[in-house]
Amino acid sequence: MTTTAPVSDHHPSDHHPSDRHLAIDALDQAIVTLAARINASTYELLVLIREFDERAGWLKWGLESCSQWLHWRCDLSRSAAREKVRIAHALKSLPEIAMAFSEGRLSYSKVRALTRVVTPQNEDELLRFALSTTAARVEERCHQMRNTQPGALEIANQVYARREVRAFRNMERGVMTLTVELPMAEGALICQALDKAVEAQGEKGPEFEAESWGAQQADGLLSMARSYLSGGAEGASSTADAYQVVVHVDGAALQGEEGRSDLAVESVKRLCCDGSVVPMVDGARGEPLSVGRKQRTVPAAMKRALWSRDRGCSFPGCTHHRLVHEGGYEIRKDTSGGWYFRRPDGRAIPRCGYQTDDMVDDGIDDVADAILRGASAEAPEDLPGYFESLGVREAPAEYLLAS
Repeated sequence: MTTTAPVSDHHPSDHHPSDRHLAIDALDQAIVTLAARINASTYELLVLIREFDERAGWLKWGLESCSQWLHWRCDLSRSAAREKVRIAHALKSLPEIAMAFSEGRLSYSKVRALTRVVTPQNEDELLRFALSTTAARVEERCHQMRNTQPGALEIANQVYARREVRAFRNMERGVMTLTVELPMAEGALICQALDKAVEAQGEKGPEFEAESWGAQQADGLLSMARSYLSGGAEGASSTADAYQVVVHVDGAALQGEEGRSDLAVESVKRLCCDGSVVPMVDGARGEPLSVGRKQRTVPAAMKRALWSRDRGCSFPGCTHHRLVHEGGYEIRKDTSGGWYFRRPDGRAIPRCGYQTDDMVDDGIDDVADAILRGASAEAPEDLPGYFESLGVREAPAEYLLAS
């Protein structure tokens, strides 16, 4: 005979409040235990995904990859599916991390970050760190380690290439929304400028006490725009620091060795050239042990002398030296002891830039005009963009490069 246990008519929320308070420790333990079981189950899932991919099981359904199969069969987003496949294969050669994950001691978030930078040589060290701290700190350290790897410069250049400002006009509400996408260092410059603009507005009366910080920054942005349009922009020859940003980077990473960095190493080197440097020594937990004196890679007196002699950057049409650090351009000496700029393709850039007269036959003005207008078949369709991609910042009327 089969007996059926009676079903309670009480909902869990109907318990007396004192019962819930007494059971909070048990509830805490139950959540932690279940989270560990989820971690272990996730590891088992990844092992199955790896075997499925190795056996090319997704071909049975006529699909192109295992991530595509996961997207279809398991209702995962495409990016999440790709991450599952990547981590599944990475764990095969990481026995210590795989064991901790299978036992539920590591979360999926930590494993996802670790598998991007871990090697057989640093697996034990990173595992000990991951087991002793939070997932946020693990992701931060792994991000810093990725910035010292060879592919970090390419990623930094991709981020720089995607920089843009988008303006959305909502005529019904009468508002405009600005969205700015910039690399982290340049974004910090904008934030510092906004803070300075807010401070420059001075103290406001009690009637403005209800204004949010965001509203004050919006006012600061407007004051910056008005100042620039009225000719109040700071002169380009100023040697004062434009902003101060704290960037953590290992000395070993700056020397080309393994280490950590908040930004791509070449970007850090560029920032050190542009501004002042305050060297700091941090402990193992990030606490500052010593702070050095503020110093400039290029002294202010030398910078003023260079501006007086060259009236700006010696690179034709360039107002900064990002191309030298992140763009693959080089500064070299010629046989006479003079300096010249060399493009990534090995060609030197003429000191006077690329002149139209050097590229077009004498007396064929209509051809030259057509090329400069972008109407000729020999000229690139996006002539300004073509110049921009080669690091030439002047108008097409002054420079023309052969395709």
